[in-house]
Amino acid sequence: MFALKLAAGVIANLAIFGIPLFLLAGTWDWWRAWVLLGAVFIGSVGSVVTLPRSLLEERMKPPVQEGQPAADKIVVVALLALFAGLIVLIPLDVFRFHTFNRPDEWVSSLGLVLFVVGYWIAYLSLRENAFAAPVVKHQTEREQVVIDTGVYRFVRHPMYAGGALLMIGMPLWLESYAGTLFAVLPVGALVVRIVFEERFLKRELKGYEDYTAKVRYRLAPFLW
Repeated sequence: MFALKLAAGVIANLAIFGIPLFLLAGTWDWWRAWVLLGAVFIGSVGSVVTLPRSLLEERMKPPVQEGQPAADKIVVVALLALFAGLIVLIPLDVFRFHTFNRPDEWVSSLGLVLFVVGYWIAYLSLRENAFAAPVVKHQTEREQVVIDTGVYRFVRHPMYAGGALLMIGMPLWLESYAGTLFAVLPVGALVVRIVFEERFLKRELKGYEDYTAKVRYRLAPFLW
């Protein structure tokens, strides 16, 4: 049964990206989108094969849960809506609106690099942090502790850092400058979530305030 859930999760990941991209493009002949889906497939399968079952079970829970702070519920819903809006905007811009000239090959290729690196950083975050739940909460039943190893030595929220790179890189690779500009909004939602999350963790999780003094940057080294 658990294996079926994992398979369904992989399919869901592909559907989240693939359905709106190809449906709104109105064509299957979009090789860049196929490359993107290939990266998502490899990343999804790699995650379900290598990450611990307890973490996967936690990650499969809904993004809005009982006991979750109200502020986090609002920010999560906004973030998901903005991310969906980004995926919807890209094919509309590329195939319908043509808002700006398309980026050249070097810039679009950089987008694919950012997407893959972002996905990889998010994966490393999950591998390092067994408490990486999809919602802000204090996991007392799992004896949650502060994680300060691996990618958490460089920024306090590496998963969000990876997500930001992914959201910026995706529209660049798919040749939409308008999508790249729009990506500022979901990235901004991540920033807002970090602010609320850190207030919660400083209050509820022992040792987190000391960790913030040890690792200075939240999202991007030397910037913030």
